[in-house]
Amino acid sequence: MVNTSLFELFKIGIGPSSSHTVGPMRAALRFVRELEAQGRLDSAAKVTVDLYGSLALTGLGHGTDRAVLLGLMGEAPDTVDPAEVDAKIDRVRANSRLTLGGRVEIPFVEGDDLRFVKSQMYPDAGVVSHPNGMRFTALGRDRAAMATELFYSIGGGFIVSEAERVAEAAGGAPSRRVVPYPFHSAEELLRVAEEHGLTIAEVVLANECALLSDSAVKIVRPAPEGEFGGSIENQVRASVLALWQAMKACAERGMEVEGILPGGLKVRRRAPKLARRLRGEEPSVRQDPLSALDWVTMWAMAVNEENAAGGRVVTAPTNGAAGVIPAIAHYYLRFLTQGMSEQEKEDGLLRYFLTAAAIGILYKENASISGAEVGCQGEVGVACSMAAGGLVAAQGGSNAQVEHAAEIAMEHNLGMTCDPIGGLDLRDGRAQAVAGPDHQDDVRDRDGHAVALQGDEPGGTGAECDRVLSVLCRTAAAAGSVSA
Repeated sequence: MVNTSLFELFKIGIGPSSSHTVGPMRAALRFVRELEAQGRLDSAAKVTVDLYGSLALTGLGHGTDRAVLLGLMGEAPDTVDPAEVDAKIDRVRANSRLTLGGRVEIPFVEGDDLRFVKSQMYPDAGVVSHPNGMRFTALGRDRAAMATELFYSIGGGFIVSEAERVAEAAGGAPSRRVVPYPFHSAEELLRVAEEHGLTIAEVVLANECALLSDSAVKIVRPAPEGEFGGSIENQVRASVLALWQAMKACAERGMEVEGILPGGLKVRRRAPKLARRLRGEEPSVRQDPLSALDWVTMWAMAVNEENAAGGRVVTAPTNGAAGVIPAIAHYYLRFLTQGMSEQEKEDGLLRYFLTAAAIGILYKENASISGAEVGCQGEVGVACSMAAGGLVAAQGGSNAQVEHAAEIAMEHNLGMTCDPIGGLDLRDGRAQAVAGPDHQDDVRDRDGHAVALQGDEPGGTGAECDRVLSVLCRTAAAAGSVSA
């Protein structure tokens, strides 16, 4: 059963990390809102937070401390103004006081009340859970614990409570989300689409329309700009395009803002200079017949550098890999749509995002998109797989070709890990989506789609893609390392 929406896979937030910034902020905010819903917020005199596993080991390099403070103050990743974050954090640190939920002022001494428990991988010692665990505790005026909750940041900004984690591990309760075309595997997705004569994009669009129509399902969707018509389908299409506008805005900022990225490693932004060279505003040292890949590199780098600076970014499916999906969307519009009308371009872009979402949902629900759990193969690798399949769909490829492209792109990313330096992960500032001068991951996206389009793969059943999902998990288990 599909439990994930496109708008949960692609969501607007802030950098630099979906699992270490967006997730902890959402967990802190949820804890505060639960206190408020229970009528206990005004009784809270103190709050403590304990971070475990990868959050403890690399959280400072990914802004986890700042994210927790913002969430406790009632800020949400999709609405907080990145330009005001520093001032909010500075006030808490200068005064050793925090306004819980935006209205209840409590003392908060960061060194004592926000603890990075580096000696313990999981919140409950000896109980294997998830390496991104957080324990929130609220104390009353008598200093006795009045509420405590465990949360896990499971990748892509998704969070689960301890009760939700245990229920899911035990098989979980049936999903209350009802969609017309449920699927749980690539094989099932292809079969459902074939049985109903639909493309993968049409399957996802129909499911999203059903979720939007269900008042019991609460999903945050970006507000569309301008007129989009009143139908449910038009509302979904408009919200997808609003995500694209946010992605474009992020890339545009990344192409303009210069300077040194935060973190202490003195990493200089490179996207602005590369953008000027590609636009002909500065001389280039060479004329390269593969310059289209330089454009893809620049777009991906612009997004990832903006993410590293803590700017507004769209999780796709994580922040660390956020440059891949928009870079390939830019590539499609700039290099593959000559002679098309604006409507045709828009339709292709919608197919791209809807199809990419289907692929991302498969990884989210059957493997993992958490770097701490499966390494960067679950972030950059999944993003490459999503982009390759989406690009095939944008160009009118068959469902079998989409599945083949997604499989090829992931195969070449299996085993990719994250190796933080001093708690800092260079993928956030140097766009591991464009790893190295040979643009290897850009090539994987593009070539995965190109190879798939060379043949229809009429016998494709989705089994190969499902096998890759399984291999991803086994590869991570064999590596046995925790990364950011």
